[in-house]
Amino acid sequence: MIETERLTLRPWIDADLEPFVAIVTDPAVGEWLGGARTLEQALTDFDRMRAFWNEHGHGWLAIARKDDGAVIGRVVCRRVPPEWKHPMNSVAEVGWALAHDAWGRGYASEAAAAMLDWGFPALQVPEIYAWTAATNLRSRAVMKRIGMSRAPEHDFEHPDLPPGDPLRAHVVYVIGRQ
Repeated sequence: MIETERLTLRPWIDADLEPFVAIVTDPAVGEWLGGARTLEQALTDFDRMRAFWNEHGHGWLAIARKDDGAVIGRVVCRRVPPEWKHPMNSVAEVGWALAHDAWGRGYASEAAAAMLDWGFPALQVPEIYAWTAATNLRSRAVMKRIGMSRAPEHDFEHPDLPPGDPLRAHVVYVIGRQ
């Protein structure tokens, strides 16, 4: 469990299923993630996230507000498995996704910064990367706020999105161990 001023970052529990599904099936959230998840996909994702954490000791955590305990999103710091067919496989990644009604309050920056603080010693890596669609200015701003710098030599076309998709072009940011 990781605590920040306003948030608790923790492994997922059964009671988190309903808020998780609500977040990932929301079209506003899915707009930047290649589309909202279906209920079936969300249920699979929930089980997969929990299994990944249990197997590897890192991965996606629930973001819960301290003041009311509400789960408002998820945050990750993990090594991307080398067997995944992804341009950034084998690197350490930080990422986040928040409920639409939690946007614009600094929660993503707070959670992501805490994950960086946790991730360097936990994963024993010299650098941690983040990426997003080139047009996702909100996530790019979070990356800058948490001290990350552009790494254009790592930019890529997302392999799960078809040519011409406006989200296909991805930009990469990096931060080194402080």
